[in-house]
Amino acid sequence: MITIAGAGLAGLACAWELARRGAQVTIYERDETPGETSVARYAGGMLAQWCEGETAEPEVVRQGSRAIGWWERITRVEKRGTLAVAPPRDRAELTRFARRTQGHRLIGSGEIAAIEPALGGRFGQALFFEDEAHLDPRRALRDLAQKVQELGVVIQYSTSAPAKVDVDCRGMDSGLSGLRPVRGEMALIEAPDVDITRTIRLLHPRIPLYLVPRGDGIYMIGATMIESTSSRPVTVRSLLELLGAAFTLHPGLGEASVTETGVGLRPAFADHVPRLIHHRGTVHVNGLYRHGFLLAPALAGQLATHFFQEPPHADHLKRRTA
Repeated sequence: MITIAGAGLAGLACAWELARRGAQVTIYERDETPGETSVARYAGGMLAQWCEGETAEPEVVRQGSRAIGWWERITRVEKRGTLAVAPPRDRAELTRFARRTQGHRLIGSGEIAAIEPALGGRFGQALFFEDEAHLDPRRALRDLAQKVQELGVVIQYSTSAPAKVDVDCRGMDSGLSGLRPVRGEMALIEAPDVDITRTIRLLHPRIPLYLVPRGDGIYMIGATMIESTSSRPVTVRSLLELLGAAFTLHPGLGEASVTETGVGLRPAFADHVPRLIHHRGTVHVNGLYRHGFLLAPALAGQLATHFFQEPPHADHLKRRTA
């Protein structure tokens, strides 16, 4: 029997990898539903390893390449790529982004209009990352919880984890040394008159924005990364910046209704690379930062390698002993 603390994204992913190898797994979750208070609820759900290469370590890009196939076995994945655009005055941002990333091709206004008619005539050039995708985080968490239970995993809801577990996936609540919270803010908007079908990244030197379609005219917009321990609601300034940037992307978004705002404190190590840490008989799976849905599959696979002593992949994410 392998015990896991936390039925958020990391805990469920680890349970899936362990259970499908035949392990008996029990997860302890203090909430009543999977991921109820998980920071993953406020994620963009972007499976965008190439775009993340702008600032992430190379191993993040390498490990993230496995995520799309992994998630396709769990939930619906929209494999429509990512479009990175910039207003004419910020054209230099597009050039800079192209230099720092791979897996893209430069397209002109005609192709932009062909693949995203709603953006036709608004941008002269864009970077198209065809091999990226996105998913709905909340649906993915529900589907993953159902999948692990189908494999026989027991999830003890409304139950605090015992003092000693085999695997700790509780993020900032783990009390693990070396973690710090990075505050992320988001908004869900409803714009039924705007039809955008893939993730759009609006490049800006101060307020970069990403917009992820959820279907039925619902879009998630996010951008902020703030070094803060505060979980108070989204600030007026942040919301104005998010909505202002969205209006720059498409004026129709200015008529959207704000249906929800949210804040998540994302656990991160100093180098922003997640890892397994062995501490007093417990394996901590932590530090997913802003790469949760992208890197949870790789980290969970590494955990399974630890328990089942499989030949490790040469490019596994960092593993340390504390």
